Amino acid sequence: MRILAVSDKEDNLLLSRLERGSFPHPDVVVSCGDLRPSYLDCVATIANAPLLFVRGNHDTDERGYADMGGTPLDLRVVSVGGVRFAGLDGSLCYRPGIVGYSEGEARWRCRRLALTALLRGGVDVLVTHAPARGLGDLEDLPHRGFEAYGRLLDRLRPQVMLHGHVHLDYGMVERELAHPSGARVINACGHVMVEV
Repeated sequence: MRILAVSDKEDNLLLSRLERGSFPHPDVVVSCGDLRPSYLDCVATIANAPLLFVRGNHDTDERGYADMGGTPLDLRVVSVGGVRFAGLDGSLCYRPGIVGYSEGEARWRCRRLALTALLRGGVDVLVTHAPARGLGDLEDLPHRGFEAYGRLLDRLRPQVMLHGHVHLDYGMVERELAHPSGARVINACGHVMVEV
């Protein structure tokens, strides 16, 4: 399965390449957050592929996510073409008014998602906005990852974890890392095509 993962930065060149057919056709579009619903709708429509999404820290209700098409993944397991996707919204809460959680809340949310995933037979792709602590995050509070996500990767052992939040142009950030569980941890900032 080809997954077009997008996050954080809109890319008009991607839209143009999808329209011209000069970009590989994805089987599913996955948003890791912080993109306008109208942009996501445009990408999924041009790609003619289903849209799955988690909300980023800036994706409050004012951005129109409540009325957006596509399938929300937060705390859910959704199967597309036999591949099981699960997701978690938001980032570490660093100020009021964002989609954010404390580390304790993240632990609770991870336990809840793990139970759902285990009852559904596991997860192939974990989709989050924030990264796991120590895997593509930064030291400042707004861009620090969740320790709970590392434990979730150990427990669920997905093939791939897709995240956003940490822009690649911040420097010192790699597109892909490996977790000890064997999961490929991929930063989807902008866009990236992933095969599962």
